[in-house]
Amino acid sequence: MQDLVVNDRLIIPSRDLRWRFSRSSGPGGQGVNTTDSRVELVLDIAGCSCLGPFRRARLLDHFQTRLVEGCLRVVVAEERSQWQNRQKALHRMADLLRQGLQPPPPSRKSTRPGRGAVRRRLEAKKKRGDLKRQRGNRPTLEE
Repeated sequence: MQDLVVNDRLIIPSRDLRWRFSRSSGPGGQGVNTTDSRVELVLDIAGCSCLGPFRRARLLDHFQTRLVEGCLRVVVAEERSQWQNRQKALHRMADLLRQGLQPPPPSRKSTRPGRGAVRRRLEAKKKRGDLKRQRGNRPTLEE
C-alpha cells in the first residue's frame, strides 16, 4: 500500500489507513457487476500514530460533524478502474487533512459605525420621512 503525503512535514503511513472496496454503480457496462471499483478510504484520526496531540485536536475539532467514531471517510466511485479511484481517494483525503490543519481565521473585531456614516444614515432617514409627509399634504381639487 501507499503512504499518504499530506505536506512535507506530515506523512501518514499506510498502516494507519483502512481501505474498503465494493461494487460501484455508474459507468462500466456489465463489467461493473464483477469488479470492485468503488473505493472507501478511512483514517482513524483519534487512533492515528503519526498525529501529535495538537494536530489531532485541531482535526477532531474541524471535522467534528463529519467524523464517525473518530474516523474520517472518503468514498470515490467515479472511475471504472479501482486504481484510479484509489489515487483520487488519496488525493481527496490529503486535501481534506490540509484543509483541516489550517489555523482557524481570526475572530472578527466588532466596530462601531463612524460619525460620517451615522450622519449620512440620519440624513437619508430625514429625507425619506419628509417625502412621506409631503404625500399627505397635497391640495385637492375642492380647495
